[in-house]
Amino acid sequence: MERVMDIANPETQELSDKLQADGVKYMFASYVDLHGVSKGKVVPISHLGRMMSGSELCTGAALEGVPQEVSEEEVASHPDAASCIVLPWRKEVAWFASDLWCKGEPFDACSRNILKRVTAQASDMGFTFNLGMEAEFFVLKDDPAAARGFRPVSDRKHLEKPAYDVARMLDNMGWMTELVGAMNGLGWDVYSFDHEDGIGQFEVDFKYFDVVSMADRYVFFRMMAHEIARKHGHFATFMPKPYADRAGSGAHFNMSLADKATGKNLFADANDPRGCGLSQLGYQFIAGVLKHLPAICAAVAPTVNSYKRLVLKGSMSGFTWAPIWACYGNNNRTNTLRIPLGGGRVELRAADSSCNPYLGAALVLAAGLEGIAQGADPGDPHTENMYLKSEAELKTLGIQRLPRTLGEAIDAFAADPLTEKVFGASMHTAWIDYKRDEWISYLNHVSDWEHDRYLKFF
Repeated sequence: MERVMDIANPETQELSDKLQADGVKYMFASYVDLHGVSKGKVVPISHLGRMMSGSELCTGAALEGVPQEVSEEEVASHPDAASCIVLPWRKEVAWFASDLWCKGEPFDACSRNILKRVTAQASDMGFTFNLGMEAEFFVLKDDPAAARGFRPVSDRKHLEKPAYDVARMLDNMGWMTELVGAMNGLGWDVYSFDHEDGIGQFEVDFKYFDVVSMADRYVFFRMMAHEIARKHGHFATFMPKPYADRAGSGAHFNMSLADKATGKNLFADANDPRGCGLSQLGYQFIAGVLKHLPAICAAVAPTVNSYKRLVLKGSMSGFTWAPIWACYGNNNRTNTLRIPLGGGRVELRAADSSCNPYLGAALVLAAGLEGIAQGADPGDPHTENMYLKSEAELKTLGIQRLPRTLGEAIDAFAADPLTEKVFGASMHTAWIDYKRDEWISYLNHVSDWEHDRYLKFF
């Protein structure tokens, strides 16, 4: 084996030796753009040392949604050695999650850096933030003969309620077996997967990690799911709602704080007087998130299409089971914040499959930490079906509706001081400007719905 000559420390040399022994020839020093999509340069294994020291420079102008003043600068990716993943479907390539630097220091507008700033705040308070994300997505096939140009992999007649259908799951076991095998080979411990309520929709559940590691893995998972589906002649889509009359794809955040020193789950309390199995710290965290929930929606449900999912009706199974009210409760899927059976964690159900996990998690964590610092209380949990309550009843209870559109979410984001504190002033402005342009572009688009309704109406 040829030793790499540009490595300055034993740890990096050890990593190089291991990767070469595994047959790795190339590496991606990967970072994400505004959307949480993996980008990066390819580096031969012989230059691992240079790559780890930040040798790979990229023009700021290539990054969507970053501050304008960075567009003429170069940013450098600084890989995290602990994040290294050998691609299961292309084993000669390794992938590293990276922090971006600019002008010799960490780049304020880098999504990963934004999250790490908030995790540092949590660490100063004695906490580690753990996160599990429920990966929901569709796997479909291009088909020019189909009404929309695509169709599900299974050619069986559509069921009104396909959730948990065994036959459709078996029709998709080719790509799914490879995906689950790849995830387990990486040590992600898949413990459940199923066909969901959409046509060709699936969910894969795997173990939780610390929040930065989980965000890294979710970015990688989206890329891996698409690449493996593509090998089988299909494509994976993380568009939140491809079908208007079917359920959309969430990426529910399952959250808990642990003691930094011992790893003990600080959200668990078997003697919880409210009956949810959650500690006072957990309730304070919930109160902080509820306070900022409209603004948080802009980060965890960041697309025009996201708000087609956050509706009461829009599924053949009746209710969509997606949240619409800023409320919390026990093991009750009609609340935006749910405490699953057994307690010890909090589930944010507004997050969807299109989110940038770094930005979404950063804002949620900051809101929760604020609630803890203020000793806030969310009130009693809602155990009833919140979908059946009228807007007048909810107003009496002081419960607000989640944003109905991306435009409303952007307005809430812009009005909430916490968002600038988390994103930083320049990224805050750039993010709002980019998303407002996206919203205006959608408003200016003439859709099939308008043609169908108005073209020959008058």
